[in-house]
Amino acid sequence: MPILSEELVRNGAAAPGVSLPPPALLSLPEKVLQFGTGVLLRGLPDFLIDQANRQGIFNGRVVVVKSTDGGDATAFARQDNLYTVCVRGVEDGQSVSQNVVCAGISRVLSAKSQWAEVLQVATSPELQIVLSNTTEVGIVLDETDDVRATPPRSFPGKLLAVLLARYQAFAGAADKGLVIVPTELIPENGTKLRNILRELAENQVPDAGFLHWLETANTICNSLVDRIVPGAPAAAAAADLAQELGYDDELLTMSEVYRLWAIEGDERVKAILSFEQADAGIIVQPDINQFRELKLRLLNGTHSLACGLAVLADVPTVREAMEDDHLLTYIRNLMLADLLPGIPYPLDEKVGQRFGMQVLDRFRNPAVEHRWLAITLNYSAKLQMRVVPDLQHYYHRFGAVPQYVALGFAAYLLFMRGVRQEGNKWYGEAQGQEYLIQDEQAGYFADLWAHQSATSLVQIVLSNHTLWNTDLTALPGFTAAVTRYLGQLQLKGAAATLAAMLNKNQRAAV
Repeated sequence: MPILSEELVRNGAAAPGVSLPPPALLSLPEKVLQFGTGVLLRGLPDFLIDQANRQGIFNGRVVVVKSTDGGDATAFARQDNLYTVCVRGVEDGQSVSQNVVCAGISRVLSAKSQWAEVLQVATSPELQIVLSNTTEVGIVLDETDDVRATPPRSFPGKLLAVLLARYQAFAGAADKGLVIVPTELIPENGTKLRNILRELAENQVPDAGFLHWLETANTICNSLVDRIVPGAPAAAAAADLAQELGYDDELLTMSEVYRLWAIEGDERVKAILSFEQADAGIIVQPDINQFRELKLRLLNGTHSLACGLAVLADVPTVREAMEDDHLLTYIRNLMLADLLPGIPYPLDEKVGQRFGMQVLDRFRNPAVEHRWLAITLNYSAKLQMRVVPDLQHYYHRFGAVPQYVALGFAAYLLFMRGVRQEGNKWYGEAQGQEYLIQDEQAGYFADLWAHQSATSLVQIVLSNHTLWNTDLTALPGFTAAVTRYLGQLQLKGAAATLAAMLNKNQRAAV
């Protein structure tokens, strides 16, 4: 079987149904310098740039900088920098299956062995944009890094070297600054990167003109990316896909349908990031906090409140929960009736409802196996960050108990009941099966369950300011509701408790 290549694209030699790029896209100018070769970049920014190029909007390609030699860099070279994104999932209730060959990447350079070429790209008049995804630990200050090393150790050091080379090449021209969009999954990623660059520059570049150019000619944007990109499929699935596509692709990347790339920027940024026009999933606007809040509260918050309940009900995956009538109803009501109104940010309710329906589609995706037990990792910290502010704002608005949140908290307390210790690990039990409690509070809860009644335990935990940064027993009726649901979970089990709750709510609505 042939491998993916320029020749294959020019000859149209793929199977029917594969979306090949027009050959003209293979010679577009290099407008983007990207740090990172990971699947998220390939499956979201690079994919969207390719889609824009197909529409004649952006008309630029990406030079990728890889921090180490070997690995997928050689795969890129073997495939003429082409790769396939296989999009699978559900959108507006309809199944989606697309195979797209992306031509957005022009070449991959090794920072270790080709740093001079990276700096040459920095001096190109056509360069406009820098992208990055160097993992969460990439945007950190390395005070001992040397911006003149070949290459500097850290990502901020490498980026500062690129900017210094550009400043020198164009004699500090104000119109030669870049738009820099980090996509690392940390809050205020652009702000943090800007502060690190400034500190490195102040310490290592004794040129007041460069510091002024760095801060005034360049724009570093906060951004938020959201797309599940599992990456390469397992061997058997990859073999089946090769038959479907008509070629082999070492860089083949699986992706869900949903895509969001929210970028904080003004009209100038919007004009430079012209690919924004190509897809509704790309949004450039001055404030992107609403997207962060929607994701954190509706997607992540729903995950965090439903995971314990699902594990206790012996429903192992998110997709299977969407096929269980009771869990589906709980998840939908939790998200739209309790969490959406509690979002502590001014929000158009219709925007929130639309986002919630998209989340439900994502949860239904048969191509993504997301296990509830994996979602329970760092359970306590996730509830504190994702749910508690929402819970407090719900009380501020309505002064009432959000019942679905209360049941989620009760399930969390029962899930955290350690029944067996092995070394420093605690295990709980549900439906006769043991599960690992992956939470730094596991020992604390095991001790409470060993020495307290359920009623006392609820009072102690909800009033624990260290856990929640507040006293949740101060919320009228919340302690009583969590206590009631915890008793029912212990007596009847998760499935029966959930069914009884939903039946009660249904009768009350009639």
